[in-house]
Amino acid sequence: MDRRGFLSRASSIAMGAGLVGGYGVFAAMAGRFLYPARPSLKGWLFVIDVASMKPGASLTYTAPDGATIAVARQGLTGQVGDFIALSSTCPHLGCKVHWEGQNQRFFCPCHNGAFDPSGKAIAGPPKEAGQSLGRYPLRIENGLLFIEVPLEGLPGQEEA
Repeated sequence: MDRRGFLSRASSIAMGAGLVGGYGVFAAMAGRFLYPARPSLKGWLFVIDVASMKPGASLTYTAPDGATIAVARQGLTGQVGDFIALSSTCPHLGCKVHWEGQNQRFFCPCHNGAFDPSGKAIAGPPKEAGQSLGRYPLRIENGLLFIEVPLEGLPGQEEA
């Protein structure tokens, strides 16, 4: 085989491999959308003793999947309605929000985004976009606060 024939054949093989690889990646991506993954396993995990969290206080809880959650106490009764758990990631650009008890709001320092105590945007770019903070369910048992979160980051919770 002469040099020209070799280069022609090698370039044809390389182009064919590129096409197969490109269409393979496209098929894999399409498959993820056509056949979505099953829902993640969720469970109730301990957050804090209710009596140790004062009204107006907040804490940052890290879920097993790495999500950071702002848990705030907004009332005095000691019931589950006094507490709220919201994603501490601003939906605008992903900055971390924090609870400001004195202002009764969640605040994002990146672009002065503000959210009311229920997580609905009240100022800044999140309000303009109609975005809200994601909410997590809470429950109280025997004076202890629990949160329902995905368990995929816990040891022993890998794909079965």
